Amino acid sequence: MTIATLSNEKTFLCEPGVTLLDNAKKHGLVLEYSCRSGRCGVCKAFAIGETAIIHHEESVLSPEEIAAGYILTCCRGALSDVHLDIEDLSLFGDIKSKTLPCRVDSVTRLSDDVLEVSLRLPPASPLDYIPGQYVDVIGKNGVRRSYSIANAPRQDGKLMLQIRQVVGGVMSQYWFGEIAINDLLRIEGPLGTFALRNTSVTNLVFLATGTGIAPVKAILEQLKSNPEQVANKKIWIYWGGRRTTDFYWQPELDILPVTFVQVLSRPNDSWDGRIGYIQNAVEDDGILMTDAVVYACGSELMIHSAKEKLIALGLPQKNFYSDAFVSSN
Repeated sequence: MTIATLSNEKTFLCEPGVTLLDNAKKHGLVLEYSCRSGRCGVCKAFAIGETAIIHHEESVLSPEEIAAGYILTCCRGALSDVHLDIEDLSLFGDIKSKTLPCRVDSVTRLSDDVLEVSLRLPPASPLDYIPGQYVDVIGKNGVRRSYSIANAPRQDGKLMLQIRQVVGGVMSQYWFGEIAINDLLRIEGPLGTFALRNTSVTNLVFLATGTGIAPVKAILEQLKSNPEQVANKKIWIYWGGRRTTDFYWQPELDILPVTFVQVLSRPNDSWDGRIGYIQNAVEDDGILMTDAVVYACGSELMIHSAKEKLIALGLPQKNFYSDAFVSSN
């Protein structure tokens, strides 16, 4: 076996035919990741050593990045000893992913194409997770789809999912046409490393498109329970949609120092709010990016565009965290 060494000198063994991401997980180390399919770029790392594609293509990496030695740890395995210019995430070290049965507890229509589904887990098997993470729901015939958890952990252990209808989607057919209270499903999770990790700066900026607002809602609930985390801070939430009906949620801000901005990319004559794209709205509002951290969740296009623009405006690259929603039927 080969050995991978991280920038904080932690090491783990690498089995042949297994990705660096999965090998780290087997040895109790959590590396940054989101989609696990080579499309979001969250697990990008500079690598010294010989690696090879195990599965998926690193489609998000440019030819220049690949030539410079960057890889995606969800796609590549080690052929020799490897040094990775990343650290493990100790915050997630005690969070163990598992597969659990669950039942549909309630279904609420939030808009014409978005449902909120509450899942009830066995009382003896709660899911330990950090707000911002997601689960895979496993339906009939093993069909699997990923959904962000839309609530912070609660005493009754229920999980809230916000699910958008996908035309022709296999799981959408179930969610929007067949679902019934007490249906038995399975979930695997928690998954992902999208979570509140940096509150040292003054400006906490959340960007969301569509149902990407779900993990932001969960993180806000976490902050409402621990407002001291954001004392003397400023929270900015930008939520982008195409239609006014896309804005199906209104935050209960209470004592949190939040500015909530809705931005339509395809406004109609009755819309008198902000117009365009959320990353441009951030620029227009003049938020000091050198003293900010950004958490972005939603479409791949928004995330890549926002990251490029906000880094150009002075945001430190390490202060951009994201969770891209990759498309599937």
